Amino acid sequence: MRITGGQARGITLVTPKGDTTRPATDGMREAVFSSLGSRVDDANFLDLFAGSGAYGLEALSRGASSGTWVERNDRAAGCIKKNIAAVAKSLRRELTDSNVVTADALTLPWGKSVLPDLVFIDPPYEIIPEVSGRLFSGLAELLALHADPWIVFEMPGEIELAPEGWELVKRLGKGARQPSVGFFRRAT
Repeated sequence: MRITGGQARGITLVTPKGDTTRPATDGMREAVFSSLGSRVDDANFLDLFAGSGAYGLEALSRGASSGTWVERNDRAAGCIKKNIAAVAKSLRRELTDSNVVTADALTLPWGKSVLPDLVFIDPPYEIIPEVSGRLFSGLAELLALHADPWIVFEMPGEIELAPEGWELVKRLGKGARQPSVGFFRRAT
């Protein structure tokens, strides 16, 4: 697993051993960031259920200014910190505005001093039906003052999400039991 584009392209990412995480594939991340395009430039992001931190790290490599990774597994959070150090070295800059929070994304106090422009959500697939409503509701409150936030939600192809107050702008990936990504923005 590696960074697929931007200034840190090719950096290999450390992942926790075992099945504690299911990292987003290189191909899926490439498609996601091609779709986001210039939305990533100078963006602040929030990476929930971060795992290896791949979505947020890819964002930094492609021009995001800062972000926060939220991961409850200590070993995975440790891997994210190592990955941030590797990407920072490649970018030749300090990432002082970026941090890792070891917490459950569902119980996290959602207040932030800087509102995220992009939110990456890649939860364990089996909990999506149970938690998606709470996540979108919490994000609606957190992002209420943001003009145009986007949520990038990875899920298996057979799941259809229609969160209240949000609209699906685009979906990548097809097929049951295959990874897909939905791009959501506030409903107009």
